[in-house]
Amino acid sequence: MKKIRNIIIVLILLVFTNYGTFKLASSGYFYNLTKDEEKMHLQKMKFLEKKVEDDFLYKVDKEKLRQGELKGMVASLGDPYSEYLTLEDFDALAEQTNGKFFGIGVSVSSNEEGQILVIAPIKDTPAEKVGIKTGDLILKVNGEPVSGNDLQAAVAKIKGDKGTSVKITIYRPSTKETKDIDVKRDEIKLETVISNTIKDLGYIGITQFNDNTYDEFTKALNNLKEKNVKGLIIDLRGNPGGTVDSVEKIANELLPEGTIVSAKNRDGQVVFDYKSDKEYVNLPMAVLINGGSASASEILAGAIRDFKMGTLIGEKSFGKGIVQSVFPFPDGSGLKITTSEYFTPSGENIHKKGIKPDIEVKLPENVKGIGIEHLDTDNQLKKAIEVLEK
Repeated sequence: MKKIRNIIIVLILLVFTNYGTFKLASSGYFYNLTKDEEKMHLQKMKFLEKKVEDDFLYKVDKEKLRQGELKGMVASLGDPYSEYLTLEDFDALAEQTNGKFFGIGVSVSSNEEGQILVIAPIKDTPAEKVGIKTGDLILKVNGEPVSGNDLQAAVAKIKGDKGTSVKITIYRPSTKETKDIDVKRDEIKLETVISNTIKDLGYIGITQFNDNTYDEFTKALNNLKEKNVKGLIIDLRGNPGGTVDSVEKIANELLPEGTIVSAKNRDGQVVFDYKSDKEYVNLPMAVLINGGSASASEILAGAIRDFKMGTLIGEKSFGKGIVQSVFPFPDGSGLKITTSEYFTPSGENIHKKGIKPDIEVKLPENVKGIGIEHLDTDNQLKKAIEVLEK
């Protein structure tokens, strides 16, 4: 059994830090401002808060005002992956790791233009079934405009009770088409590993890396080894990422001894450096990737490529090579902020570049689905079979 580490990362490195009590300067008026820069800043904040409460034309929700202050500070960084997390935001973040929630089954992010970008629909969920695709931009939810600048608020609108419907307005850059799509919400249970055999080859599709993925993966892998498969197809298409703990352990099963992934902060200091041991599955591998393969799935694809343990097939991956640390506050809120960048075993950072496949194969525009059940039209999977049979 491989060594199990307890660092949890969800498209981000989660580092939990305890905070003490925060105190602000007591004075809130300009005539009391001191020349001390830090005190001046705090007094300005108190002054602005008080003036808004006293003089703004409309009634002010004090809690929302203070949340806005914190969100605005982090938003000023211009980084779509950094944000102030309310209590509700933190609960949503936890859902990403426990693998169960209610909604339509789509992984989204904020892009640099402040739009909501679909990283990938989750396989076999309502979003995939109605045709939402990687690269789509979500413009409205039930007719209300939504923005990537408040991503969690938009996600909250998309979620809802099982069986209820939500209207999603999307813009598809590839066709320059805007359309409304009605989606019926469902319980999204993320069984993150799909496995089967194709002739004498093993197939393992990983839809996401969460807390349960490593156990699901080893069960599937052991089952395939008992069937004496001659090669292994790892399908990471549409996988938006997940916990580094999970992907590191899976990479350790597949790779010989060496560095799997490392990360450095802005001062060049090593934040983490995960290594594999000498034991590994010595089978020919083909790895399927596309534009929906992001973050943790790029860690696995990049490591397999750099170790020369498999052939990457499909389309260029998403390109997320930075790490966010999460700091919880005592009241259940917190801060998610970019703190480091990660590197593949060869020392490459793939942020905003993605990973190019060894063999590029584009899916037909009108393909209905991917995976074994769509083998007749999934030309990327067909190419993986062809490569391994050779």
